[in-house]
Amino acid sequence: MMIVQVTRDEGGDAATSHTAPVLRVELEAEAQALREGEAWRTTGHAAKTLVKHEDLRVVLIALAEGARLHEHVTDHGIAVQTVRGRLRLALPEEVVELPAGTLLALGRGIPHDVVAIEESVFLLTVSWDANS
Repeated sequence: MMIVQVTRDEGGDAATSHTAPVLRVELEAEAQALREGEAWRTTGHAAKTLVKHEDLRVVLIALAEGARLHEHVTDHGIAVQTVRGRLRLALPEEVVELPAGTLLALGRGIPHDVVAIEESVFLLTVSWDANS
């Protein structure tokens, strides 16, 4: 199987599909594109789905310092991996800080709130049973 490299065309748009069976993504280039987009300039929050398979999603999210994803719950297991910056996740029983290079996995149904302590970029991975 061939690895598909996600690249950007001259306009800055993704030039290949995020549904290919094998993908390679340059996270720094994608993060830079998020920070140059309209959503970032107007809200301090931008996101892009990098991988979209029937049982897996990987989303790159950029948050400006102080930006927040208010408490929410997912019916799926997730992983949050800080690529750059520092995040704070408020969980039901504790508050966890995630500096760059840290991954936190949460089971389904766990309420959480995300705050960027400093400008941050992170990967959100969502997994589920494709047959359900």
